[in-house]
Amino acid sequence: MTHVKILLFATLRERIGGAKFIELTLPDGATIQALKAQIAREYPALEQNMKSVLTTINREYAFDEAVVPDGAELAMFPPVSGG
Repeated sequence: MTHVKILLFATLRERIGGAKFIELTLPDGATIQALKAQIAREYPALEQNMKSVLTTINREYAFDEAVVPDGAELAMFPPVSGG
């Protein structure tokens, strides 16, 4: 099993009552896409955000196909725009 800590920022944090992070256990070899699906199941308030959230693994941006390593620190950010 893979244990991870996921830091949440901005509206993601607000949607689950202000928690700065969540911790999850995933099957070995789980991808970011699988992680997002699990978050959507366990935290329904975040389900819509999982479609567009930006994710990092150990401070490096990660795509949905990336495998989540055991003990990794992940961070999730809502999309950012500006001008």
